Amino acid sequence: MAINSASNLFHAGRSLLRGLNGSYLGMLISPQETTCNSLLAQQIRTFIQMRTNLKVVDNSGAKRVMCIQALKGKKGARLGDTIVASVKEAQPGGKVKKGQVVYGVVVRAAMQKGRSDGSEVKFDDNAVVLVNKQGEPIGTRVFGPVPHELRKKKHVKILSLAQHIA
Repeated sequence: MAINSASNLFHAGRSLLRGLNGSYLGMLISPQETTCNSLLAQQIRTFIQMRTNLKVVDNSGAKRVMCIQALKGKKGARLGDTIVASVKEAQPGGKVKKGQVVYGVVVRAAMQKGRSDGSEVKFDDNAVVLVNKQGEPIGTRVFGPVPHELRKKKHVKILSLAQHIA
């Protein structure tokens, strides 16, 4: 009983002292706590999964979509994968309307993807190009950079419409 109360006092004192100035208490902080704190400080970049909001980078009329389902993989979608999405914001007079369920190809993802030459590619945002069921783009232009990995996934038409291939 006395050991437990002494241990609790040590942890309480350590948390109070860390709040005042954590720089001189490096030897009191366990390695597990520093690893946890560094992971919380970083932005976690994961797969594109259900309820992920994505920017639309073509001129189909949609501005923002929300992923309903990734059509490949259990975890979610990555660069070049096809998703089913619902249009959340749309421009008036566009080809797609708000609330419409559409297919899309992920052309930019915040999660990094390794290339065959050893480099890695990742983008600042998650972006999608809307396509029909046959995989042909709905819009006639694609804005922003598009990775050349789409060629391996048989989305050559999207690459031909893109302004910049990364």
